[in-house]
Amino acid sequence: MDQPKSYRSSFILLTILFFLWGFITVLVDSLIPRLRELFTLSYFQAGMVQFAFFGAYFLLSIPASYILSKIGYKKGIILGLITMALGCFLFYPAASYRVFGIFMLAYFILAGGITILQVAANPYVAVLGSEETASSRLNLSQAFNSLGTAIAPAIGALFILSDKIKTKEEIDALAGVAKESYLSAEASAVQTPFVGLAIFICLIAVYFFFAKLPKLINEEEKSTYGEALKEKNLMLGVLGIFCYVGAEVAIGSYLVNYFLDMNLVSIINENGFMKSIAETLLNSGLAETDDKAVVGVFVTFYWSGAMIGRFIGSYLTTIFNPGKVLSSFAIITICLIGVSISTTGLISMWSILAVGLFNSIMFPTIFTLAIDGIGKLKPKGSGLLCTAIVGGAIIPPTYGFLTDNIGFKWALLFVICCYGYIMYYGYRNSKKQIEI
Repeated sequence: MDQPKSYRSSFILLTILFFLWGFITVLVDSLIPRLRELFTLSYFQAGMVQFAFFGAYFLLSIPASYILSKIGYKKGIILGLITMALGCFLFYPAASYRVFGIFMLAYFILAGGITILQVAANPYVAVLGSEETASSRLNLSQAFNSLGTAIAPAIGALFILSDKIKTKEEIDALAGVAKESYLSAEASAVQTPFVGLAIFICLIAVYFFFAKLPKLINEEEKSTYGEALKEKNLMLGVLGIFCYVGAEVAIGSYLVNYFLDMNLVSIINENGFMKSIAETLLNSGLAETDDKAVVGVFVTFYWSGAMIGRFIGSYLTTIFNPGKVLSSFAIITICLIGVSISTTGLISMWSILAVGLFNSIMFPTIFTLAIDGIGKLKPKGSGLLCTAIVGGAIIPPTYGFLTDNIGFKWALLFVICCYGYIMYYGYRNSKKQIEI
């Protein structure tokens, strides 16, 4: 990196932000199976957790841009961090009182803070050094975002999914002291990691308050969202982002339940190699570990694949047309899901986990293709594309609804349709030359 010393520490802190929101976004997935048992939710109701989380992107992306234009990007980062910390702190009363509505509010506020950071952090990474290496810095920060998404499932399995949850009937049958002790332990399993995150986020906010950061001057020409909405390829890209985020989150959110539905725990126990992987990741024997944690640690491979694939894909898009790479990755993803649908056991498990590897380049490639050639409209186009992250709020509960009615494997056909559109969008842009 070529940053001046005064900016090097700021770059490190900004990169931590990328890691942080990637980590927290996927950590939410670990809570879904726990909340489903805790509140006796259907898969559709459990999917509404993602609706609250990703709905914030839809409601707050454009307002966040307006706020940042008024208060500046440094204050915007601090505002985003404080908002994230507030959301994390709200998990404490939500777990104490076992109120699902408070959980939903906490998710929404947490996602609101992340939304502000998404808008503010990327420009800052770009200006913390020379223009020639701006892309390199941003790619490095995004790689750490993927690292956060890769390790979050293992952390969630260890701290959130590791103990067995009693049914409502079992809880009611407990004596007064035993019941109080159980509920306290349940609350602590959720409170400890999120309160710890809240404190860590507050410390980062304090640092940014005192940090010397460059002023970001917006030299873009004036444009309107009305003009951006008339750009056909941009709007098709907005739909592409919607489908991609929704499909990726839908798969990641339900992997634990999908694996449990296929009774993979017994298969893992009977397979020496798989059992050793699970015991190594969990750092304990499987006999005393809850089934959700046993299969939950393997979700790490889904998000790890996205991190590895990002490095591979970034190289491929330099030697092949990005649209062709996008279309090819979408085709492979569809094939992998098809294998998972038509098989059982470890083949079904590893094929769906491998989808993460080919998810890797989709967001940045769709984003780049969508804003290519729109000139002064790029800032507005970026706002619209960020808003499309709401796909993570709409598609997962829809997938959950289908799962409730037709089962996991048939419901995956809906996810295939999402990747089918991405394949089309990549093919449509396969003859374009990217102008960044």
